[in-house]
Amino acid sequence: MTGIARHKLLAWPLVLVIAVAAVPAQAYAGPGAGLSMIGSLVALIGAVFAGIFGFIWFPIKRLLKKRKAGQAETALPPTKPNETQR
Repeated sequence: MTGIARHKLLAWPLVLVIAVAAVPAQAYAGPGAGLSMIGSLVALIGAVFAGIFGFIWFPIKRLLKKRKAGQAETALPPTKPNETQR
């Protein structure tokens, strides 16, 4: 076993002990900071969903519009010539 591998092997139990023995930070997030954080999180989630929605919906909308226009052209019955067109 090399020296680096031995240090990594010995470091994991130490990291585990430090992570388990961590004490609470005794921090307080007041209403102003808490509401700002919640508002930012909601805005971030909304922006992600709006981006996904735009990325997916608008190409589908364009495809449906093209398909509908193609069906409308084939569904039209042949027209009779008017009296002025003869």
